[in-house]
Amino acid sequence: MTVLIALVWLIAVRRSSFKLALQQIFDRKILFSRSAKADYKIFLINRVFTMFISPLLVTQLAIATALYYALHDIAFLQRGVFSDAPIGVIVALFTVTIFILDDFTKYLLHRWMHHWPLLWAIHKTHHSAETLTPITVYRTHPLEGILFSLRSAVAQGTTMAVFLFLFGSAVDLYTVLGVNVMSFVFHVTGSNLRHSHISIQYWPWLEHILISPAQHQVHHSIARKHHDKNFGVALAIWDWVFGSLYLSRRDEDLKFGLQPSEAHPSRLMDIYLRPFVDITRILRRRFGRLRDAVERRSLRND
Repeated sequence: MTVLIALVWLIAVRRSSFKLALQQIFDRKILFSRSAKADYKIFLINRVFTMFISPLLVTQLAIATALYYALHDIAFLQRGVFSDAPIGVIVALFTVTIFILDDFTKYLLHRWMHHWPLLWAIHKTHHSAETLTPITVYRTHPLEGILFSLRSAVAQGTTMAVFLFLFGSAVDLYTVLGVNVMSFVFHVTGSNLRHSHISIQYWPWLEHILISPAQHQVHHSIARKHHDKNFGVALAIWDWVFGSLYLSRRDEDLKFGLQPSEAHPSRLMDIYLRPFVDITRILRRRFGRLRDAVERRSLRND
């Protein structure tokens, strides 16, 4: 579907020939660049890591179960108070609520990762990519994977517990091929091309609501004017509300990656170990400042 969307965009909107469009989509310089090859290796390594770490993480079910029983202890809440609502209404409301809450928490965590040095030390692994392919979405440090897994468990587990308590067993999701229908619609609009060299733009009014592939590519740009823009994953509304929205522009020249002093685009040892080095350096600096402050206060008291 992703390839089909890219073909339609390049042929119908950019007026490319079918042959030229295929050449652009499967550009060997990008798909086999050093950065892209590192993406593929990181993807495989992280899958193995996830197999071992996932069983140790707090799950949606654990959070949902704990909160569900905790809600019984709140005197003014009544279990199943809305259980007589039409099933279609319950399913639609749950589908929309869990999608919005999940997307909003992704936006918050993503924004924090750019603003808090300790989190940026982890997240910059993702931004070290110098070329973007659909596999770049998996270029994340394992610590980031843990953080996003915990975020997902809290956001979705909380929603599940509240809905089961208030609406009863009729709670369910509208899905397409097992995916939240709203997430499916988002993917149909080309979301898998966010990490790619195919710069699909939406109409300006729609880019205030949904993040287009071109907008996310801007987020990866090294240009100063693009810094701290377009943190949203599916919805651009959060960026619009909190002042980080940047609308895409046709034929805007974008360069990706980070300075070598920040992160290397392809050396796996650097990609996996540097975040720990940076975190250690940040903590030492902060503890040093705290120690100096305590010593100065102690001297003044003496």
